[in-house]
Amino acid sequence: MLRRIPVLLVAMAAIGLWGCGTDRHSASGFRLPPDGNAERGKAAFLAFGCQNCHAVVGADLPRPTIQPPVPVVLGGTVNQPVADGYLVTSIVNPSYSLARYPAAQITAGGRSRMPHYADRMTVAQLADLVEFLQEHYSVRPTTPAFPYN
Repeated sequence: MLRRIPVLLVAMAAIGLWGCGTDRHSASGFRLPPDGNAERGKAAFLAFGCQNCHAVVGADLPRPTIQPPVPVVLGGTVNQPVADGYLVTSIVNPSYSLARYPAAQITAGGRSRMPHYADRMTVAQLADLVEFLQEHYSVRPTTPAFPYN
């Protein structure tokens, strides 16, 4: 019996790590419907007034107008892929994980200034919006610590 415990522990660890991918659709998160559409997502971004607070790198959108400004710019070059689950959580529960900016600019009363969209947006709109945002992120290429010549 004692010989089985290490095997069980290794098996459990392997199963746990198996689902920890960084892919947009990894098993460690959840999956949005596969028919998200970036053009509809841009329309949803505008319809919900997201452009009033957020700029999106590379998107042709009106400039943010809210005062004081919200310094959370979406899109651009990042070090790691942005997971769909992170974007969804940021939209439906923006106070869950606040961005690392001066708190006075992104919070009011300890909560995100961004409204919660959990009861305002359909799943289809959410999938489209995430597809739109994903199009505007690019992952910075990594270079090996010791490049070969």
